Amino acid sequence: MLLRKMLTLIILLTLFGLTAAPSSSIKAAPETRVAEGLELGPTFAGCPLGAYLLTHDKRQYVVYYDEERRVTVAQRDLGSDNWKQRKLPIRGSWDSHLGFALAIDSNGLLHLSGNMHCHPLVYFRSTEPYDIETLKAVNRMVGEKENSVTYEQFLRGPKDRLIFWYRHGSSGNGQRIFNVWDPDEKTWSRLFRKPLFDGLDQMNAYPLGPKRGPDGNFHIVWMWRDTPDAATNHHISYVWTDDMEHWKTPAGRTIDLPITPKTEGVVVDPVPSREGLINMGFALGFDAQDRPIVSYHKYDENGKSQVYNARWEADHWQIYRTSDWDWRWEFGGGGSIPSRVGAGAVTPTGDGYLSQRYRNAREGSGVWKLDPETLKPVGKLKPRGFPIPRRVRKLRSDFPGMQVHISGDHGRSGEPDTRYYLRWESLPVNRDRPRKGNLPEPSTLMLYKLERGE
Repeated sequence: MLLRKMLTLIILLTLFGLTAAPSSSIKAAPETRVAEGLELGPTFAGCPLGAYLLTHDKRQYVVYYDEERRVTVAQRDLGSDNWKQRKLPIRGSWDSHLGFALAIDSNGLLHLSGNMHCHPLVYFRSTEPYDIETLKAVNRMVGEKENSVTYEQFLRGPKDRLIFWYRHGSSGNGQRIFNVWDPDEKTWSRLFRKPLFDGLDQMNAYPLGPKRGPDGNFHIVWMWRDTPDAATNHHISYVWTDDMEHWKTPAGRTIDLPITPKTEGVVVDPVPSREGLINMGFALGFDAQDRPIVSYHKYDENGKSQVYNARWEADHWQIYRTSDWDWRWEFGGGGSIPSRVGAGAVTPTGDGYLSQRYRNAREGSGVWKLDPETLKPVGKLKPRGFPIPRRVRKLRSDFPGMQVHISGDHGRSGEPDTRYYLRWESLPVNRDRPRKGNLPEPSTLMLYKLERGE
């Protein structure tokens, strides 16, 4: 499954790499150098579990699982190697859905949620600005529909409002709930009275977003799933909003909430269940005219896995098959599974073309240079943006099957040509089941400061 927002938040090196979309008119970006490498401590390596980095107002916060899977919060001032750490009274498990969401409100109070997969709400809030020592368990926001929470996420909406959204329910039967924070009253309330998505006790939505587009609006792409079986995803769909409260079809018609499988005018491609659509490896991008492009993979007429790009053109979705592969990724079942096919967001290159990252475990990976009219590859591009140095990407453990994980910063330091990343190693996902036999030694969680070269 998509590790979300673990997803929002973990980037597996084996997926698309760790570079931004390229430009064919510019040479590959200068190499980056490691300006700082700090150890935070040991972390569990038996399966992937989330780690979260937030840089805010010259401070950095990290939330992670220690070697005993205890939730640990760390804090430092930028430029200092002195970490303040605190263990919270909650632990992780073998469930690779587990991760975190961390935000800071306009008064400097910390909001932390996580370690949930169909679990009652876990929510901590500080009583003093910017201080992890004052984090206290609240475990309540509105008080309703908080008994089965997954995929927690904070985001900034219009007027910089702090919004928290999550799934209530389970895979195959769930709703998506939005709360909004009042920093003056220090209370949460529903952003809108009804859920955004409601599967009507028959299915649930797996959304990507909300993502702010080049038009300044917020966009969401999702697919429905009937059961916990990953093969039962179907009907990839799209809506947008300019105020995060009134949601519209691509044609601009405001729709009633909640959005359900019966809502009209939102379907991008009515892919049936068991036809290769899965809630990971899909993306939302835009072309040079700011038209949304929904990227996903499904089976073609011969049963092979292919990447498709659907673009909103005038009054309809025009669907283009972008890849030409001769391999089928057969998947299914419950629990976290590794991604073997995927497509990144389509973005303009700046010289009239489009670019798109792709991955196929059998056919290879890279960056396509796309014709802007046909969305067909006309060449390959070198990755550019902010490449991760080899010494950071290199696997260090000699335990069989280990993988490198790198997670980016959910905030900004304000330092020019600088990025911060977390790095650790673990065994791959195991459908959220405990492993038998020997396990690897704990990995060291590292914070790297990278600077762009000349």
